[in-house]
Amino acid sequence: MKAAVVYRKDELPKYVEIPEPIATNENEILISVKAVAITNLDKGIASGGHYSSEKENQNGTIIGSDAIGLLENGTRVYARGISGTIAEKALVEKSRMVALPDGIDDATAAAMPNAVAGSAMALCFRAGIKSDETVLINGATGFTGQMAIQIAKHYGAKKIIVTGRNDKTLQSLLELGADEIVSLKQDDESLVAQLKEIHQNTPIDIVLDYLWGHSAELIFSVLKGNGNFTHKTRYVSIGAMSGDLIQLSAQILRSVDLQLSGSGLGSWTRDEVKLLFSEILPEMFLLASQNKLKVNIEKVNLVDIEKMWNAEVTDGKRLVVVI
Repeated sequence: MKAAVVYRKDELPKYVEIPEPIATNENEILISVKAVAITNLDKGIASGGHYSSEKENQNGTIIGSDAIGLLENGTRVYARGISGTIAEKALVEKSRMVALPDGIDDATAAAMPNAVAGSAMALCFRAGIKSDETVLINGATGFTGQMAIQIAKHYGAKKIIVTGRNDKTLQSLLELGADEIVSLKQDDESLVAQLKEIHQNTPIDIVLDYLWGHSAELIFSVLKGNGNFTHKTRYVSIGAMSGDLIQLSAQILRSVDLQLSGSGLGSWTRDEVKLLFSEILPEMFLLASQNKLKVNIEKVNLVDIEKMWNAEVTDGKRLVVVI
């Protein structure tokens, strides 16, 4: 079969012929792959930069962590991979598989799960979102941030504030359900002043942070209290596109009712992951099939994987490999 294979962590994936994987236990099943999204998670694992990356394999490693594919009986499913998934065939877990509804195409379905996990899991299990709450999404111009806006609105958010650097994309987020935009291109003083005014008028209940870095430091400074009773804010770190480290004053932690947590691989419980597959993903696939979620994608063929791997995808689109 043809597949996208990485032989060294500092190299681009190669389009090569490689043997089909073979199931070794009852929870493994082979699917015919139809579409796979290229996510920052997959790029991080392939390069060795993600904390879940494995050691190099001299025989090559097929990249991709999940896929849309067909079972032998023709059923279309989304599934987590056991073997790499950017290939004509892939081994997947029977226990982590979701049948797709009619009305959603393969590429759209492939683009969604990573972003759903990167937003819905944080909203449901780390932030415990309730109806009529105010949500700040730091770094909302990317694909996952755009999905987070729509999912937060679906879960009943009263007000959604979004940050980002791309002014054109920021404006487009208003059409997805954002209520107020904050440009990260403005100077620190102006940004802090804008966020403080927002927080004073409609206290921020939840922060979903896809950037971390300096913008996170500024948001924490906005939340800092002055010795009086404060509004509780649940701050969830999901990504670190602006840097992995920040300076966080102990005074901030002592001065405000702040819940600080992370959401990602390793932080979720077994029961939470079960709910992702049994309830959250099926619901989101259904919403997309009914055109109630906007999914912004760009397609690429498997044969072009090497030249497209590091392609710059504009306007927060998700790159999807079709097979």
